[in-house]
Amino acid sequence: MNELFSSPRPQAPGPDALRIIWVYGVGGVGGYFGGRIAHAIGEGTLAGAEVFFIARGRHLEEIQKHGLILNTSDETGIVCRPHHAMDRVDDLPAPDLCLLCVKSYDLPDVTQALTLRIKDDTIILPLLNGVDIYERVRAVVERGIVVPACVYVGTHIEKPGVVTQKGGDGVILCGADPQRPGGARDLLTRVFGDAGIRFEWHDDPYRAIWEKYLFIASFGLVTALSGKPLGMVVSDDGLRTLARGIMQEIVDIAARRGILLAEDVIDISIARAADFPFETRTSYQRDVETKGDRNEGDLFGGTIIRMGSAAGVATPITKSVYETIQRSVIR
Repeated sequence: MNELFSSPRPQAPGPDALRIIWVYGVGGVGGYFGGRIAHAIGEGTLAGAEVFFIARGRHLEEIQKHGLILNTSDETGIVCRPHHAMDRVDDLPAPDLCLLCVKSYDLPDVTQALTLRIKDDTIILPLLNGVDIYERVRAVVERGIVVPACVYVGTHIEKPGVVTQKGGDGVILCGADPQRPGGARDLLTRVFGDAGIRFEWHDDPYRAIWEKYLFIASFGLVTALSGKPLGMVVSDDGLRTLARGIMQEIVDIAARRGILLAEDVIDISIARAADFPFETRTSYQRDVETKGDRNEGDLFGGTIIRMGSAAGVATPITKSVYETIQRSVIR
């Protein structure tokens, strides 16, 4: 049963405000950014907005009972209360802003649901792993403003109702919708500024998105293969070399597609990983370890192999790593 929280009613918003905010998927990423938004509304620093969480299972039940508990690198035990938390969107008011934070394997169903509920000026901000998420969303969602984006934050569900950050800058990087380039930058800057969320707008967001993909795909694959945490991959010569090999394949694919990444992007990515807590485990690694029915392997290994084939770039390292992981999951 859905539960209404007793957060203060927001002040009347201005005509250009993002009043209704959905956080679709309240796992590590959605819990961190959605929690920050809900907390800011409760504290009165983000006036004129209501935030709605769409989650499921025991995680949803705990949020409905107690609010979301958010532990960040700066604070612990932050209680973040949305106006509503539920598992379906049928009865929600149409969003002005939707933070799309589901796993890639849930994206087809979620985008279908969004097509029935969004407005022509709804801003959709996909915060998923992947280099082609904008295209996947736009293949289904024709209306609204879809903002190409990526994030750097190391978070996970500690237990139902609790999301913990253990690394990453907690920053959103994005840019204009190629189909509808106006109307999002100032609104997002205002909302995230009031919520205390780091936010960067890029004239060309795809370089940032590819650099994030290079980071998460390589380390996701190697941590899932080895079962070792991020710190071990960085410090072990063999595992680090394996990650660098996957990164180079991604760099070569990006170049063939006309996206020139920074010359030292691989070294930057290794250094970025070293800044995370040693014991950090990637999302893909966690999925593989639980041996569930679904994981994001195709988003990483499968996508790199397909893009490489289309671009005429050999990807033997990615292919070997991904096929080994797949055999272990199926076993």
